[in-house]
Amino acid sequence: MNFASVRIITADIKPLVRFYEQVTGRSITHYTEDFAELHTPTATLAIASTRTLQLFGGDNVAKPADNHSAIIEFRVDDVDAEYGKLVDILGEMVIQKPTTMPWGNRSLLFRDPDGNLVNFFTPLSTSPGEI
Repeated sequence: MNFASVRIITADIKPLVRFYEQVTGRSITHYTEDFAELHTPTATLAIASTRTLQLFGGDNVAKPADNHSAIIEFRVDDVDAEYGKLVDILGEMVIQKPTTMPWGNRSLLFRDPDGNLVNFFTPLSTSPGEI
């Protein structure tokens, strides 16, 4: 089994797509006006409108802008450099400026326009068994 993607459901796909293109520096593939994907070498971030919920059983399957338990994480080469590039874009969406965590990652925590938590992190040392 391989972990493939995380999907964010949003009421307005365009601002979220623009935001993730800005912060990642990657182009997002638009399949329809209701569905887009950000592809990375290890996983995909899918962004879908609430209209897609009908395909999964109705509007009550997921609620946009209501995430209180998940953090979307991106491993970056230099979290401090990323913060320097994004500080003006992120503004008040920054929750925690780059900080060294007890488990050895340097981490920047911020929110996307829907309020989802996003973590950019850089491991400070290689852990045994890390690929």
